Amino acid sequence: MRETIDLTARDGTTARIALDGAEPVSWQVGDREYLWSGDPAHWNRHAPWLFPVVGASAGGHVRVAGRDYPMAQHGFARDLPFTVVSRHADAVTLRLEDGPETRAHYPFAFRLDITAQVRERGLDFEVVVGNPGPDALPYALGFHPAFPWPFAEGQRAKDGGYAVVFEHPERPAAPEVGEGGLLLRAERPVPLVGDTLPLDPALFTEALVFREARSRVMRFTGPGGRAIRMAMEDFPHLAVWTKPTAPFLSLECWTGHADWAGFTGPLSERDSQRSLAAGAEARHAVRLTLED
Repeated sequence: MRETIDLTARDGTTARIALDGAEPVSWQVGDREYLWSGDPAHWNRHAPWLFPVVGASAGGHVRVAGRDYPMAQHGFARDLPFTVVSRHADAVTLRLEDGPETRAHYPFAFRLDITAQVRERGLDFEVVVGNPGPDALPYALGFHPAFPWPFAEGQRAKDGGYAVVFEHPERPAAPEVGEGGLLLRAERPVPLVGDTLPLDPALFTEALVFREARSRVMRFTGPGGRAIRMAMEDFPHLAVWTKPTAPFLSLECWTGHADWAGFTGPLSERDSQRSLAAGAEARHAVRLTLED
């Protein structure tokens, strides 16, 4: 059983945050759950944080100072226990720092603070990446929440009427995903209609990745007018994903992405990997809101 912390807002909105991965595992507005259940028959996670890489690494490793270090897809933060820095009725700050276990995969000093706070019909996150070490810190950060699809009673995903609406029209193309989750230079068309992606489970043979997206807001809308709004700060890449037979939809935001197929360079040269100077901090934020 995962250890969790319960948060409650004044209007009764609640959230539950797991110490493992600082992962939100529940977000309830009224009497309804708006985060995916984590049913292992489809996908055993809810809304993981991705660090220090996003996506797959070529060869299953990253290279630092001429040495290869094993690196799992999406990094290791989602599987490690965080410690409690501060806690209130409606908010908690959790921290992950480097240690022997992380240095076997990522030979850097780092500090990752994630604050979760519930508010009226919403759940907010602020993430601070800190570099307490003497060298530049190459990192990528991502958030991978999944939501029930459909998210209203009496509806089925295959009945239609669901869509992802972007803040701005995006390029109607996405990189193809190759063996091992690496990105390919070839692209596949995405059936965007202006700023709107009508949803169909058949779209998702792989994730739809929108690199260098214009939008900083995505809305997962239903046929009844209700929507889950996800607003992001300092996440330039977006993705939409599910499995064709799974009853959830994942809206993702990333600072970096998977390696391109054939990449052989060091982690510091990975496409979209950030470089954080010694002693510096970087802030990122995500706000989830249930709209009617």
